[in-house]
Amino acid sequence: MSSRLRVVIDTNVLLVSSYSKHHWLFKLMIGKRIEVCITTEILSEYEEVLGKHLSEETSKSVIKLLLELDNVNQTNIYYKYDLIKANADDNKFVDCYLAANCDYLTTNHKHFNILKQLDFPIINFLKLEEFKEIANRN
Repeated sequence: MSSRLRVVIDTNVLLVSSYSKHHWLFKLMIGKRIEVCITTEILSEYEEVLGKHLSEETSKSVIKLLLELDNVNQTNIYYKYDLIKANADDNKFVDCYLAANCDYLTTNHKHFNILKQLDFPIINFLKLEEFKEIANRN
């Protein structure tokens, strides 16, 4: 069993990690220092958003890379928890986190804060900079 951190990466975090000072996260992925859990639905959103903000070519290259990396795990969702009401579209990240038994979900969206009020299931979500601290220690 791997000792790498298992993480679900929200689209906003993947976007900024592809070109900014947060590129360290992208390097962790391609350096296989973390395990990234995805679903088909998450991949579709990645492709759409990256294509919109960067370019279609860049988007397709990133998706192709993710599918080729052996530390990127495709996860099947069998149960939808519907825990985030403010932006129901982001439930796919929570569902992936739970189905893949991840260590962390990293996002910079404030509407994930509702998850702090839950007694169960416990969702360990962190802002990107908080995740950096954890990843550097691991």
